[in-house]
Amino acid sequence: MTLFSHDLTDSAQLRPLEPWQAEEFAQYVDRVRPHLAPWLPWAHFIKDPDSARQFLQRYADTQSQDGGRMFGLWVDGKLEGGALFRIFDVPSGVCEMGVWLSPDAQGKGLVTQTARHLADWAFRVRGMHRIEWRVTPANTRSIAVAKRLGMRYEGTLRQVFAFNGVRQDLEIWALLADESA
Repeated sequence: MTLFSHDLTDSAQLRPLEPWQAEEFAQYVDRVRPHLAPWLPWAHFIKDPDSARQFLQRYADTQSQDGGRMFGLWVDGKLEGGALFRIFDVPSGVCEMGVWLSPDAQGKGLVTQTARHLADWAFRVRGMHRIEWRVTPANTRSIAVAKRLGMRYEGTLRQVFAFNGVRQDLEIWALLADESA
């Protein structure tokens, strides 16, 4: 039983991912690291339960200040992905959402369902005005999700950050509250 959970399907649930789940999260990252590492910086430094706990604790601390927050996506009781609000700035009404999923769970619409649920919560419950989706141009699967959500491409920040030894471009996609369905 979980205290807070949203059923995405009969077998998939979205629920908070918290520090007490560090061992499970570390095992998940270890299991799918080659899949996550090209896109997610934290896939490189979460190596054990301690580093996972520190990472999850930062989000728990941020959430306690009404900022960013992290969620896990469980399929048949197994952690298979997650989502987060990397930025959740209530006074400005702007947040940034991100998602990830293991290869075994792909192709079932879980990322899109997760993102739609979180967007609906951010807009309708929390009163956010704008949700951003930041993605490298090479991440075509993530761009496809942004499009399915009805987000608009707003531009590219050229070589905005170094990752894996290469200066990366970052596309900005966004959805405004009055554009959401």
